[in-house]
Amino acid sequence: MVFIDACLRQKTPYTPIWLMRQAGRYLDEYRYTRSKVKSFLELCKNVDLATEVTLQPIEILDVDAAIIFSDILVIPYEMGLELEFRENFGPKFLQTIADFQSLSILQDKAYVRLEYVYDCIAKVRSQLSKDKALIGFSGAPWTLATYMIEGLGSKNYEKTKKILYSNPELLHTLLVKLSNEIKCCLCMQIKAGANAVMLFDSWANALEYNKYLEFGWQYLQDIARFLKTEFPKIPIIIFPRGVGAFLESLDGCFEVLGIDWQISMAVAKQKVGKKFVLQGNLEPARLYDIHSMENGVIDILETMRNDGHIFNLGHGMIKDLPRQNVIELVNLVRKLSSKY
Repeated sequence: MVFIDACLRQKTPYTPIWLMRQAGRYLDEYRYTRSKVKSFLELCKNVDLATEVTLQPIEILDVDAAIIFSDILVIPYEMGLELEFRENFGPKFLQTIADFQSLSILQDKAYVRLEYVYDCIAKVRSQLSKDKALIGFSGAPWTLATYMIEGLGSKNYEKTKKILYSNPELLHTLLVKLSNEIKCCLCMQIKAGANAVMLFDSWANALEYNKYLEFGWQYLQDIARFLKTEFPKIPIIIFPRGVGAFLESLDGCFEVLGIDWQISMAVAKQKVGKKFVLQGNLEPARLYDIHSMENGVIDILETMRNDGHIFNLGHGMIKDLPRQNVIELVNLVRKLSSKY
């Protein structure tokens, strides 16, 4: 698999490409499948439909990896927090947690409570071409904790930070609990057929440097060390969004570091050196215009020159991006990167 070879910094014939949120509303096929169920969460839990959606970008775009169709919030949802996804609003927990000790422990129930995730992975892997990789994923402990405490996405994270600074032990209690659940969930995903796993720390940029290391990064590394002990040959991708200011300080036992679009790949490469394969980081909005997209692709490929690189966006696909431009992006990356 070209994608797995690139994760392990092995020589590849071209720079592999996949896209965060590559299954989504910019595809007519996705909208049609989504219309078959009443809610986004119902779509995630329907193994047949989630499999169909996972495979659509492979069939339409010919990307090098599929990522399982699910959501980072299924773990806290199955731990007992009622969740809904509102159109044009996003996810919202209908209650937040007042007592972390009241949360359900999934580890002994993971086969049942998150069975739809593992069944979907197994079904996708059975239908996916052998040269295409399958990525499993989870939200990072810090990001999941912020959603659980705030109830939804936040600009300032007042509730979470109030606990962080006034009662850090309590927040650590939740983060430990979440880390244990994530370890179990990712192990099960790998056993079901995932060829690599990714941890999304979407709200990493909410914390100052030292606090991120304490409440974010250390838990990611605890999870990575555990997975490497259990599955040493499975690549791990970590995407801590918005931490470009201190990339050089991040270290750990994983293979791939996701880079967001707010820092140039040249600066990221200089800061990180050879520690990790880099993934990213085209600004998604560039796909609205072919010329802008081409300039961005060339700049990134010239910087990386197939030197430990997986092409991706610097964040997820936007819902109204032109479908044909996305197809052109995949073709362009494959064509240009093969020259290096």
